[in-house]
Amino acid sequence: MTSGNRALWLATGAFLCSVIALIVAVTSGGDPDTPAGATGPVGPTLTTRTPAASATEPDEDDTTPASSAPAADPSGPAATGDTGAPTARTLKCPAATVTVNDSASLEQALADAGPGDSIRLADGTYQGRFKATTPGTADRPVYVCGGSAAVIDGEGIDGGYGFHLDGASHWRLVGFTVRNSQKGVMADRVQGAVIQGLTVERIGDEAIHLRNFSSDNVVQDNTVRDTGNRREKFGEGIYIGSAESNWCTVSDCKPDASNRNVIRGNGISDTTAESIDIKEGTSDGEVIGNTFDGSALSGSHNDSWVDLKGNGWLVQGNTGRHALQDGFQTHEIVDGWGADNTFKGNTAHVDGPGYGYKLTPVNGNKVTCDNKATGAAEGLANVDCTPS
Repeated sequence: MTSGNRALWLATGAFLCSVIALIVAVTSGGDPDTPAGATGPVGPTLTTRTPAASATEPDEDDTTPASSAPAADPSGPAATGDTGAPTARTLKCPAATVTVNDSASLEQALADAGPGDSIRLADGTYQGRFKATTPGTADRPVYVCGGSAAVIDGEGIDGGYGFHLDGASHWRLVGFTVRNSQKGVMADRVQGAVIQGLTVERIGDEAIHLRNFSSDNVVQDNTVRDTGNRREKFGEGIYIGSAESNWCTVSDCKPDASNRNVIRGNGISDTTAESIDIKEGTSDGEVIGNTFDGSALSGSHNDSWVDLKGNGWLVQGNTGRHALQDGFQTHEIVDGWGADNTFKGNTAHVDGPGYGYKLTPVNGNKVTCDNKATGAAEGLANVDCTPS
């Protein structure tokens, strides 16, 4: 080999070594934990970047920050906070499969609805009385959603239901207003429904009624007011089950076992009868975190916010003002009923002649010592409180 060829060979070798070193440095990225030759990320990649917008229709009701966890289904068991009181859930509406803007299109959408559908009510007034009869399923409920300016107007307080779930289990009624009907929202033979965020007002009798073996439903975060405009004694805010005198009309002469219903986070005012009336034959429900104003209560029997005649209910964390007689009551209308209910952590600003909590008879019912009562002429309760 000539000296010239040897020099060329050495220069070429040095150049190749430099190129190899450069390639190794680039592929390692300067990260000592990244093995040489790796061509992609190792393990999951975390990012704080806002995800790209979905190609589907945006959720108009979704105001949850991007960093928040998804809300749980409110039809499940109540969550528990540091105080032990169940907390409210937020139910969000999915993208609409159909949007309606008048009574005819709403009637058609309800008739056509099936599992997984979502009906959006545009703002406006929907005159008439509306009914849903086709059930959804537990994993594919049917939604009817709208803002408070979407108003179902029943065209008069002397007859009919503003919105009737008639065997329509697993429906979600969210956000709109129901007014000007004899009864506001009625549920017959319904399981797993959620009634949330409605305004129900200017009603002839009761505002929201679950009956005829309607069980495992949630009535949550609604505003209920101005009831009893047709008959004051029937002007309850929320009504669960049926009176014994109506069992042969409503529930085939059997106790109306509308069980395990949850009533929570509702604001109930200006009702001529009880804020919540729970009938004999119902069991194991919850009345949690509601507020009551009994200023409009009228009549000898409509003298408390909550009248409980079922069994095994939990009444917890509620606040009431201005009762006609007592804040909370139990009654035994039928032998064996009105028993084993628990009142826990409620606040009763009675401003009336009775008790905060009156159990007639005691029947295994208990008032824990963390309940409060002010302005109750007779005191906290007609029984000794139970340690909480």
